[in-house]
Amino acid sequence: MALINLRSLGVTLGSPLFSNLNLSVEPGDRLGIVAANGRGKSTLLRSVAGTFEPTIGDITRARGLRVGHVEQDVPPGLRDMAFYEAVLRALPAEQAESESWRVDIVLDELDVPEVMRERPLSQLSGGWQRLAMLARVWVTEPDMLLLDEPTNHLDLARISQLEGWLNALPRDVPVVICSHDRAFLDAVTNKTLFLRPENSQVFSLPYSRARSALDEIDASDERRFQKDMKTAQQLRRQAAKLNNIGINSGSDLLVVKTKQLKERAEKLEDAARPAHQERSAGSIRLANRGTHAKVLVTLEDAPVTAPDGSLLFKTGRLWIRQGDRVVLLGRNGTGKTRLVNMLRRAIAQPDVAVDGVKATPSLVLGYGDQGLSDLKDSDAPLAVLTRRFELGEQRARTLLAGAGMSVDMQTSQISRLSGGQKARLGMLVLRLTNPNFYLLDEPTNHLDIDGQEALETELLKHEASCLLVSHDRSFVRSVGNRFWQIEKKRLVEVESPDAFFADVATNGA
Repeated sequence: MALINLRSLGVTLGSPLFSNLNLSVEPGDRLGIVAANGRGKSTLLRSVAGTFEPTIGDITRARGLRVGHVEQDVPPGLRDMAFYEAVLRALPAEQAESESWRVDIVLDELDVPEVMRERPLSQLSGGWQRLAMLARVWVTEPDMLLLDEPTNHLDLARISQLEGWLNALPRDVPVVICSHDRAFLDAVTNKTLFLRPENSQVFSLPYSRARSALDEIDASDERRFQKDMKTAQQLRRQAAKLNNIGINSGSDLLVVKTKQLKERAEKLEDAARPAHQERSAGSIRLANRGTHAKVLVTLEDAPVTAPDGSLLFKTGRLWIRQGDRVVLLGRNGTGKTRLVNMLRRAIAQPDVAVDGVKATPSLVLGYGDQGLSDLKDSDAPLAVLTRRFELGEQRARTLLAGAGMSVDMQTSQISRLSGGQKARLGMLVLRLTNPNFYLLDEPTNHLDIDGQEALETELLKHEASCLLVSHDRSFVRSVGNRFWQIEKKRLVEVESPDAFFADVATNGA
């Protein structure tokens, strides 16, 4: 029995986000919703939660159904509250006074340390804030969960923990998840909705298998469209020939036949529908200026230390060569970011010696961190491009438009951009830098699946040399061809990331 039914649902905000959507959510469903940034996923969740009124269509909910909606952002009124207090406030006042033990149970389920429970949300990382929002909803004991980008800002250990928690929920509690994390969707869903302006598709399959089925449907639709259009063209050519013969011979029969052929062609053209083409949220392109050097970076047992000078690990003797796409693996606090910063200094400041690190002088660095700290919130995209690069205003505007930024966005403060728009701006800056070596720290943060796949394609197509840190397991498996793991205060090369992923999932951070 369906707990929620959507019938002919549609939302138009300037242009249609989705239309004629028919969907049911039943006990046991673990539904993943997939779409590009800004294509209506969050709006659909708010519609299901009852906080947004769709443009058209109906939503029927089972009587008494309690829907728990975990949104992406922390409400301003909660930011100064302690983690524990913010969760407690989610309960009705009388229940909070007599049943505060419910909060302890939920926080224990989510493995929230005692020290973390007393800290204000504003002082916590985005990942901990996200877990606080989940705890606030779960403590109210909803019959159904709606999760909007639940893995954003979570490290690999927390993602694995969230997967385990979701898979351990009572099977009669349906969960609806909007996410761009492909491996996460595969781990926790059994049903997938590809949300589209028209003809959204639903499959009773987790993401990867559903995506393969969707690609087959789209390919079949495109073949059918091309066949119909070719047939229509042939009918029109035949009609033109018969028309000429009919005019020269004065045959009324041929005139009638010509009209029939034209009508058949028009019917085919009217009925033909091309395969779905996702409207791009903005292109992602990279560059690789190349270098004659074969060995780009040499590590000679470089010591990597904490800010207080204590040793985190030593690198041993390792090299990064042209075409290497090295993925750095390690638990939180083992020194991944410290090594990345050492490499950055060695490449960007070749006149400053970095103990145990040698970079070839011809390297041009393309660096991007997960916070895109190189882009100031008070700056504007157009100003960034025209100031940093030798570009005229018109050329800069054309590039920004290609990256998905409207004319108004181009002169607005970067702080007003969405996470996806800011990520695409960062990628555009990287491309214009025209590097031959990339250092990338969580480059897929805020990118939708199309953006992730575009970035993967660009790195592989250009045979870009890079060292990257990422919690995105699908991205790591697709891009990496070498894997360095920090373990027991040593940096060692491993064949595959899968053993590390499995160990983190089993033993945590």
